[in-house]
Amino acid sequence: MAAKKKSAPKKKAKPARKVAKKAAAKSPGAKPLGPYTPAVRAGDWIIVSGQLGVQDGKIVSGGVAAQTTKAVENLKAQLASVGANINDVKKTLCFLTDMDTFATFNTAYVAGFGNSRPARST
Repeated sequence: MAAKKKSAPKKKAKPARKVAKKAAAKSPGAKPLGPYTPAVRAGDWIIVSGQLGVQDGKIVSGGVAAQTTKAVENLKAQLASVGANINDVKKTLCFLTDMDTFATFNTAYVAGFGNSRPARST
């Protein structure tokens, strides 16, 4: 008769770790258009909702360069509200309505981020 193999003891599932979530006390910049938090800190993570080139509830004039500059300014304000800065950004996701404006957008983006070069999808 063949000896029965002992199966390894089953590991108990680790309980889910709760991460404290803290929203900015007062959100700077544009008022959210919906029921969401513009910036939130969760543990070591900071999540910032999409930022637009908006001031006083309106898209700024001056085209993609001005809109990108304002969006980065709004991003910086949201980051500051949770104790962070532009150098803490590790990834951005950017949307353009016209890829012909990419070079102009890119110039304004680089100016706004300075020497910080987060990963980016555009």
